[in-house]
Amino acid sequence: MAVAIYKKGQGYYTRVYTAIGYALLVLWGAWWLKDQIESVDLGIYQKYIQAGAALVFAGVLSYIGYLFIGKKKRSVDFLVATEGEMKKVNWSTRREVSGSTVLVIIISFFIAVLCWIFDNIFAWFFALIDVLEPTL
Repeated sequence: MAVAIYKKGQGYYTRVYTAIGYALLVLWGAWWLKDQIESVDLGIYQKYIQAGAALVFAGVLSYIGYLFIGKKKRSVDFLVATEGEMKKVNWSTRREVSGSTVLVIIISFFIAVLCWIFDNIFAWFFALIDVLEPTL
């Protein structure tokens, strides 16, 4: 079995960032597994079993990640196509994002005030027809 990477120069940044994210998840999972084994009393070999299980877990998942990120044609083609499509995206400017954020906050506040007003109107109305007890 060859160790060569499929389509080596294409989709470089997408593959690198996917590999970094995957590596962080694998390390997090290995740490979690170590902590799970720590709660079981295995005697004098506790630390060795913890380290061994975490290393085997990380090794197996790292190999699987290598296959999917570097070797498997369908997943590599997907990552290459993803990077190509991301280059075509028209990204918003900082000013547009800031303006949209302010607008969303203002509209959310306005809707909250409207809900409060209608809640008070309905509370008054239902208290008036003796469905609810009046509150101060």
